[in-house]
Amino acid sequence: MKTLYLMRHAKSSWSFDDLTDKERPLNDRGRDDAPAMGQALAKRQIQLNLLVTSPAVRALSTAALVARELDYPPERVEVVEPIYEATVPDLLAVVRQLPDPADSVLLVGHNPTITEFANILSPSSIPDMPTAAIVCLKFNCARWAEIDRANAEYYFYDHPKNK
Repeated sequence: MKTLYLMRHAKSSWSFDDLTDKERPLNDRGRDDAPAMGQALAKRQIQLNLLVTSPAVRALSTAALVARELDYPPERVEVVEPIYEATVPDLLAVVRQLPDPADSVLLVGHNPTITEFANILSPSSIPDMPTAAIVCLKFNCARWAEIDRANAEYYFYDHPKNK
């Protein structure tokens, strides 16, 4: 069984005209929402084997804040370049190449792709994911290369406004 948590990065700031898109930081709401969602995962007693994130500052910051709430070692957060500006096939390739010993993985990415990706894999419809939203899918398979909608089960969808 493989468990995949798909998370859209928390709310970012548009206040810095001199920064590239990749360099945009979280805003105040994002810095509040990311740990709140990490706490929500902790209440569900989620234990990650792996946390992967886009290299964008807003995604990396989201991942770090969630990791802290889950007691996940920050040095084990893996930056995966293809997650930034990924298409659905790109994300599928990233996930299908995850190490098989990691049964529980959180992937932090960007919209619209993260929502589209969740809907490609989920047997249940996922609404447009607001910032810091999380979808949990479980797959009845032994290897990440085998994940597919056909062996997927929808577990939950959560977002900061639920808190």
